[in-house]
Amino acid sequence: MGRKKSKSKLKRPTNTKQVWRVKAPSTSAPPPPPWVELPRDVTANILQRLDLVDILESVQKVCTTWRSVCRDPAMWRVIDIRNDGYLQDKFDLNTMCCHAVDRSQGQLRDITLEYFGDDELLDYICQRSSHLKRLLLACCCDMTSKGLSEALKKTPLLEELHLNMIASVFPQEIETIGISCPMLKSFSFTERSRKFPFSYDSEDNEDLLMEGEARNAFVLAVAKTMPNLRHLGLFGSAMNNVGLKAILDDCPHLESLDIRQCLSVDLGGDLGKRLSQQIKNLRRPTDSTDDYVWDSCESYKDDCYTSELSDFYEDYTNPFSSEYLSDDDDWFMTVIDYDHF
Repeated sequence: MGRKKSKSKLKRPTNTKQVWRVKAPSTSAPPPPPWVELPRDVTANILQRLDLVDILESVQKVCTTWRSVCRDPAMWRVIDIRNDGYLQDKFDLNTMCCHAVDRSQGQLRDITLEYFGDDELLDYICQRSSHLKRLLLACCCDMTSKGLSEALKKTPLLEELHLNMIASVFPQEIETIGISCPMLKSFSFTERSRKFPFSYDSEDNEDLLMEGEARNAFVLAVAKTMPNLRHLGLFGSAMNNVGLKAILDDCPHLESLDIRQCLSVDLGGDLGKRLSQQIKNLRRPTDSTDDYVWDSCESYKDDCYTSELSDFYEDYTNPFSSEYLSDDDDWFMTVIDYDHF
């Protein structure tokens, strides 16, 4: 007989405990964000496209890499601050601009300021940016003609200067600028908007009529001190043919000329023919102004004039001044009960 198989006396456990093994946390740091791996020059190229206020207020705080790029002087060779009204209320734009200029460490080449700034700021910029090549100022109400000319004495390498809707720039200061900046090749000056151009020949504007060389004084200063100009814009200038002829005579290298809204210029004779032959890119007094962008500055500039002249007019527009009171008005003044107010 065969041997019987013995039954195993081992029993399966009825109560089994499951043991979970938890992996120890990794000691390695998480991978860096993907943008950190970009080449430095690519990162700089991207960040330079952003608004200056955004860079100073937030972008440079994102990571150490971006902060390092934002502190590189090469990032600040071009500064563009255009105040839309909201910025002025929220930020001290003068201080932020000074901070950006400091970061450039003298490498600033191109700067644009719109709707803010004063003489002190402009002097700060020019004092620290002797290699400045291009300057555009638009609707800078608190900048004066004297402050502008004094500041630009410190930028002998300036090649482009654009002044749009600045409250008052006088011929003598233009001469100073021309002498201080002998490298100027492009200059534009816009004093009025296309909605309100100068038109001294109108009977309604007889009180504004300037006689002799007065209406050409600004343009004559340009012609006298900026002989190397290639590009000139005189939108809405009060000049007549005398001023235009001076420009053609004294600026022989001129290639483009914008005299739109210069309504006192007459191009019907020989001067018009000469202009067409000498200037490659000409914009005539009645040419379209659809691409003109400074109309929005007009009300702002009016505020500038109001601020500058308010003290002058205050003494002469007081309705209670004896100069303006008739006999009946004098009687009225004697019966006013001031204690009542």
